[in-house]
Amino acid sequence: MASARKKAAEAMAAIDVVIEVVDARLPAASSNPMIAQLRQFRNRPCLKLLNKSDLADPAATQAWMDFYNRQPGVKAVAISAKSAAEVARVPALCRQLAPHRDDGTKPLRMMIMGIPNVGKSTLMNTLLKRKVAKVGDEPAVTKHQQTLDLGPGMTLTDTPGMMWPKIDYDPDGYMLAASHAIGRNAVIDEEVASFLGGILLERYPALLAARYRIEPAALDAPALIEAIGRRRGCLVKGGGLDLEKASLILLQDYRDGALGRVSLETPQSRAQMIATVDAARAEAVPDDQSVDEDEDD
Repeated sequence: MASARKKAAEAMAAIDVVIEVVDARLPAASSNPMIAQLRQFRNRPCLKLLNKSDLADPAATQAWMDFYNRQPGVKAVAISAKSAAEVARVPALCRQLAPHRDDGTKPLRMMIMGIPNVGKSTLMNTLLKRKVAKVGDEPAVTKHQQTLDLGPGMTLTDTPGMMWPKIDYDPDGYMLAASHAIGRNAVIDEEVASFLGGILLERYPALLAARYRIEPAALDAPALIEAIGRRRGCLVKGGGLDLEKASLILLQDYRDGALGRVSLETPQSRAQMIATVDAARAEAVPDDQSVDEDEDD
């Protein structure tokens, strides 16, 4: 990741527009803060693509686009990278962000950035109308940076998925794990599924009821996993429930869109989460200043 960051910083000096791909179901949690730092240092505009919008809650996606489009130098658009018609709009949107490249003297230079498994390679392949990047439902599929001609007067640089050194908020880690931006070796599936189940029970109980034929009203997250396990026959030797298997069923159904259109965060829910976590941290920090004042007395 350190190497990818260094190469991205070097490449950004020679590009006009950053295309940042995020997961529409968790746009802020799936946005690497280092990308914003790099492009702001170079004063580069950003086309923020909320990919997998076909899997996300449309109302939440609209709220996120409104949120990002109020930021200077940012244009947010919801797409599915698998849709050729939606992806075909990307070059024109980039030209709007870099009008100085409309004179035909130099090519419009674009760079795709984002964390692992948000759909950068799919976007690249769809834009170029041929397979130039490996695609897979696993983090870190793209290994190397590459620059290709997109058409007359346009170049496109694809970069490996780039995570940041430390995730500041635990809910972000759980959202990333649920969406497969973090590999299974870094998380416990039952914990991630329990986190996901809590959000689904709160915001999308009807989808759970329809998918698993259960009554979610009286359930908490652990009970939801158990109910899914019973419905899907997830049993271990002796007749007990295989909670890991049940957890994976819920996670895979979310990842595949089998539950329906689900978003894990909105601008409002994110602001509330950050405020809650920050307040808890503030309460946990010892009041060193008051101790020092007492000693001085």
